[in-house]
Amino acid sequence: MIWNELGVSGGTALIVLCALYFVVKWAVRSGIREAHARMNGERGWLRGGCEKLLSEGRASEPGKASD
Repeated sequence: MIWNELGVSGGTALIVLCALYFVVKWAVRSGIREAHARMNGERGWLRGGCEKLLSEGRASEPGKASD
């Protein structure tokens, strides 16, 4: 079988395939949630967090204080 030629046992192949299944499942679920949030006009956690960090960075730049 092809697994033996690659030097992978059946148990290791099963574990790798199960891990790959759950990673893909998690990625698809996150993508669907992000797309649904964008369709509703909400910001996703990644975009919202990045914009928050960037806005805090602009406000804390020296010489740009609004005194």
